[in-house]
Amino acid sequence: MVTVRKNVPLAPLTTFHVGGKADYFVETTGALELAEAFEYAERHGIAVRILGGGSNIIFPDAGFRGMIIRMRDGGIQVSGEKILCGAGVPLFDVVRAAALAGLAGIERLAGIPGSLGGAVRGNAGAFGTEIGDVTASVKVLLQDTGMVKEYRHDECGFAYRTSLFKKKPDLIILSAEIRLVPGEKDVLEKVIKDTIVLRGSKHPQDEKCAGSFFINPIVKNEKLRREFERDTGMAPRGDKLPAGWLIDHVGLRGKKIGGAMISDKHPNYLINTGDATAEDIMMLASLVKTRVRDELCVRLKEEVQFVGF
Repeated sequence: MVTVRKNVPLAPLTTFHVGGKADYFVETTGALELAEAFEYAERHGIAVRILGGGSNIIFPDAGFRGMIIRMRDGGIQVSGEKILCGAGVPLFDVVRAAALAGLAGIERLAGIPGSLGGAVRGNAGAFGTEIGDVTASVKVLLQDTGMVKEYRHDECGFAYRTSLFKKKPDLIILSAEIRLVPGEKDVLEKVIKDTIVLRGSKHPQDEKCAGSFFINPIVKNEKLRREFERDTGMAPRGDKLPAGWLIDHVGLRGKKIGGAMISDKHPNYLINTGDATAEDIMMLASLVKTRVRDELCVRLKEEVQFVGF
């Protein structure tokens, strides 16, 4: 039986460290406990929200009027070239487990914050690798029926920073099967270390933040694309431009509102300098979107979700 707690602080459970308390809070492992939590919420007329690693979510300063269900670990099982992972497992633990097993394919995801379930839901990626590339199948709980269903890779709708599960929040990820290829343990461990160092050189790693805040947008304006190439010495990747470059282009690097700041190191990182509120972050994000839209005619979309506002 799950334990329902009341008035639980949410800030310590998110990487931004902002937000108030949840009226109700439950931790679950597996489909039975998750279904039990949903039944409790339905009986009492309580709104529900799933929380994984807390890396891409911001709750209001006034708290969440409903129930937060936090997915716990769920375990990692390695079988041949396959890894079965529970949704609540930290993504970095999956990356390390793969390397220790001599399996290659996700080592470049080292350092991405959050849980495996959240990574699959948002098709997390870095340095040319996306989790959806290696996800063979995903098991979910259907919130409305309490039934468990498995989706094969070609049914998951993986695309840039999205998936079927992001578009249909009633599909609650329980676990995923990752299929990799053989690799040398020592080589994989080195790639992981090098990736973390590379991330540290480009992105703030020790700040209270959510990683990249905005999705890199599609930009077809050739003048702007040429400016990017002149400025960076690199051709655009496909039809997108980096959100960080666009934010920097409108002069917002280092901009602060209250305790929230656009990182001096990477403008697509909004950080909590220590005393930020959720409102500070929301206002700063709104300023970024407005300036980029008005000055560059590009619409930015948050990768981070504001929940309960």
